[in-house]
Amino acid sequence: MSSTMADVAVQQLPSPVDCRHKMSGLTIKTDFLVSSFPEYRDPFESSGDTMMESPTAPSVASRLVDKLRGDIERHPSPQPTHVSYTYPMAAKTNGNGHRVLRSATVGYVAPEFTGKAEQMKQVKEHISKSGWIPEALAEAQIAWFYNELGIDDVYFQMEKIDAIANHITSLYAAKVAAYSREDKREEIRLDMEASDHAIYIDTSEPGKSATDGPRYEHRLESKYLDGSDSTNRFRVETFRSGGGLGQKPDSKASLRCYFVYQCVFVDPNADPKETRLELISDRMFLAKATKNTKLIYQDIIELAVNRTGPVIEVFDIEDSQEKRLVVAFRSRTARGLFSALSDLYHYYGVTSSRKYVEQFSNGITVMSIYLRPTANPDSKHPPIDQSIHQITKEISLLYCIPQNKLHNLFTSGELSLQETTYAHCVWVFVQHFLNRLGSEYASLMAALNPKNNGHAEILSKMKKRLRTETFTPDYILEIIISHPELVRALYASFASVHLKVGPGFDRHYICPTPAIDVLSDSKLKERITKDVSNEHEEMVMTAFRVFNNAVLKTNYFTPTKVALSFRLDPSFLPEIEYPKRLYGMFLVITSESRGFHLRFKDIARGGIRIVKSRSKEAYGINARNLFDENYGLASTQQRKNKDIPEGGSKGVILLDPKQQDKAHEAFEKYIDSILDLLLPAKTPGIKNPVVDLYGKEEILFMGPDENTADLVDWATEHARLRGAPWWKSFFTGKSPKLGGIPHDHYGMTTLSVREYVKGIYRKLNLDPSTVRKMQTGGPDGDLGSNEILLSNEKYTSIVDGSGVLVDPNGIDIEELRRLAKQRVMISHFDLAKLSKDGFRVLCEDTNITLPTGEVINNGTAFRNTYHLRDTGFTDMFVPCGGRPESIDLVSVNKLIKDGKSTIPYIVEGANLFITQDAKLRLESAGCVVFKDASANKGGVTSSSLEVLASLSFDEQGFVEHFCHDARGNAPAFYQAYVKEVQNKICENARLEFEAIWREHEQTGASRSMLSDKLSVAITQLDEELQHSELWANESIRRSVLADALPNLLIEKIGLDTIISRVPDPYLRAIFGSFLASRFVYEFGSAPSQFAFYDFMSRRMSKIQQ
Repeated sequence: MSSTMADVAVQQLPSPVDCRHKMSGLTIKTDFLVSSFPEYRDPFESSGDTMMESPTAPSVASRLVDKLRGDIERHPSPQPTHVSYTYPMAAKTNGNGHRVLRSATVGYVAPEFTGKAEQMKQVKEHISKSGWIPEALAEAQIAWFYNELGIDDVYFQMEKIDAIANHITSLYAAKVAAYSREDKREEIRLDMEASDHAIYIDTSEPGKSATDGPRYEHRLESKYLDGSDSTNRFRVETFRSGGGLGQKPDSKASLRCYFVYQCVFVDPNADPKETRLELISDRMFLAKATKNTKLIYQDIIELAVNRTGPVIEVFDIEDSQEKRLVVAFRSRTARGLFSALSDLYHYYGVTSSRKYVEQFSNGITVMSIYLRPTANPDSKHPPIDQSIHQITKEISLLYCIPQNKLHNLFTSGELSLQETTYAHCVWVFVQHFLNRLGSEYASLMAALNPKNNGHAEILSKMKKRLRTETFTPDYILEIIISHPELVRALYASFASVHLKVGPGFDRHYICPTPAIDVLSDSKLKERITKDVSNEHEEMVMTAFRVFNNAVLKTNYFTPTKVALSFRLDPSFLPEIEYPKRLYGMFLVITSESRGFHLRFKDIARGGIRIVKSRSKEAYGINARNLFDENYGLASTQQRKNKDIPEGGSKGVILLDPKQQDKAHEAFEKYIDSILDLLLPAKTPGIKNPVVDLYGKEEILFMGPDENTADLVDWATEHARLRGAPWWKSFFTGKSPKLGGIPHDHYGMTTLSVREYVKGIYRKLNLDPSTVRKMQTGGPDGDLGSNEILLSNEKYTSIVDGSGVLVDPNGIDIEELRRLAKQRVMISHFDLAKLSKDGFRVLCEDTNITLPTGEVINNGTAFRNTYHLRDTGFTDMFVPCGGRPESIDLVSVNKLIKDGKSTIPYIVEGANLFITQDAKLRLESAGCVVFKDASANKGGVTSSSLEVLASLSFDEQGFVEHFCHDARGNAPAFYQAYVKEVQNKICENARLEFEAIWREHEQTGASRSMLSDKLSVAITQLDEELQHSELWANESIRRSVLADALPNLLIEKIGLDTIISRVPDPYLRAIFGSFLASRFVYEFGSAPSQFAFYDFMSRRMSKIQQ
């Protein structure tokens, strides 16, 4: 095995900082609540300056040093977050729940290298020939390397003679260099990295985390443990040499050796549920691990394959203070955990003698660490048993975010893990809610007329500018880091509210909290004002108070978790920016992502999408727009859901820049952490109760969206495994084997869009075969493929993720249908099927000459803007895909020529593709526009009826009548029900189309505004009807439900049984939405005061008959 000559570095380490805190209990008073962010005031506006640079905080670093380098004591993290899994007490224990291991059975036994003595002789000969080490010292240096560093025989058996000799020579050179230093301090560093193995040797003081130097643990986990190639995995062994390094009796430093080996699995492609070690293990592990170690790993792996988060176990070692900590988790779910674990046990005055990272081909990683107190423990650290217990509790929090943005304050001991993780979460929160528009925008909005296109354009540009770069993530973080004492006080307030240790749940070894009085909100406000030095700092730190007061429940203190979730009261959102108040709001933060879930009604449903970013710049844009996009999507869903019981909701997950390949992991953590807040805790030490300031049961209904269609089955099964009684209805869009109705297979979303397209042709007497059509969202997508399959127009252009396909003479429809059936992009189009005027430009193309002679320099830029071109051969535009706001108030001008729209008809299939103000501009220029909230509602209707069926059936009936069998055969009831769903989609779409067309003809109001007016009228009447005397009237209630519920369900299950099974809030929502939508579609958005009387009189007559 090849190796390279070691690099040797001799560096000086900084002196450790002695950090101490005092202890006391926690109390809280909340006599002063914060309901919104403080208004921004420019701290320099009174200076008289007319020009200035952006305000900065030049003294941040110096203030941090000055404020925190005092004589403070290292304290346990204020609140525990994990109780380790303990085995039945029948096993031999040590009185603390830990199994006791006999030292002779512990760990690994390296296969004996019988040629070791002979190898040492050859190494000595090689060193003697080189002449770098004096002959009199060579033998001692060789013996020291072979016998004192804890290196096992595998290394010597694998390495070549010259490589070993080079390592010994390099270490000797480092010793000489260290001795020549004025302080005679020995610091030896060596690293050798190859593609299939690596060796690192470093000097460190046991129990101290290195904050500078090469930081080998970070290097090896970045290069070998956390790599993106899941097929190329590595195991790690690390040993610390015994005793101090060198001859000085007071020497504390010793050598730490790391050995990294590429795994060679027995079965490289094991099933994720496989647990047999003889199949899933690395061959070196099987050769070296003792029988006892294999039994431990077997037990913990069997738990890990059925757990979303980490499994943690601690063992006592007989006749020793040493403890063995074993952590198992799914690979690729905790980037940076290896080095973060070192920081965690160092924080508690504990060091490791040996560490192992083992990989298994079923996707499980196991870390085994042998822990013991530092050689010279001082009073600032708790006893070893208490420290170990606290470490096991905090691993769960560390797993959620192994490397938080304030991690350096944790490694230095200035803040605890709990405090830094809390501050990291608020840092994320602040980014999304501090860059608000403020009173200046409100004043400008009042002064201008939004109906004036010029004024509206100014407001649109001003809104984007005000929301950009005032408070960047880095600037916010800089401010937070400069105020650790405020972070500690704000965390104490947060913890005192949300920590709960109930009867039967773990109270053992809960450590005292720091000696800090828990301040009331008004006192915190005073403290912030006193400690900060400028307006910006006050705004950022005040946001912590806003966050604390907004949190209604959180899984922060739940013992086992995979991500951090917060249920927030959305009342802090400014009404000027978010005029329709949200009902519910979740914030989820993982090590791979951040995300929100927003809903406008208690009973609400919407998809979960994952947003990916192609570059760091794209991520910055996506992060700035994350919440507003989520709010806009949920708002559109609310308007779209006018015909169904559920209100609008939406979830958006944004992957971090370096985690673009972790969509599955991010989604699973997002779902599991939200379930923590929806399900009651039933397992002491695993899921403890949360403090619930909301105080009511919550059920969320979700569905697939961008990048999540293949993940909903997992979410459904996971909800079932976690005991959610509503698992059948938790997610729509699941596979038919779980009772799902796939929208793409049955064209549910497209059916609604097509009703609007056909409605335009019908009203205007157009022949579809002569209509020239443009479509964004190609044959690879759900909406795009089905639109192609159902269309009878002449396609002239299609834009999708791969590029642009154009033919003014008509794109070959049969070739398009072939692509649509195969679900592939236009990059697969047979170019021989194009006419002489047709062309295709792919994103990767450069300097392409079109048939017209125009040269396209950049294919991606051409793709992104093609829909704005005045081509002269588009009559109907149906966006079936594309990013939100692809046409806004600025870009819409490219579609208007001489005051008239260049495209006569647009049916917006894709959500939020065109901004509302751009739609109004198009309509004023003569374009017939039907917006997304009206056209794109077929999918939500299908999902709603899927949810209804799952709530109506019991589990046995649901499996029998709604779930496909193992061969993929659909039950007869399922097939008939799908047809009824399709008919209902078309009926609802026709009713709304006719209502909008009729009211536009009568009033001249824009169709986009009428769509919103109808939605508002229906949802308002819906709410009133749900709580009216009509609902209390049993005969009316049963009559409406009999009409609203699908006939097939009533015939199969019975009305009375359905009423008994479906939750009352859901039945109320069915009642209200059905009556309200039918009334408004018939009488319009502004009916006369007698209209509803007439409407209900007819229904009463029907009941009496």
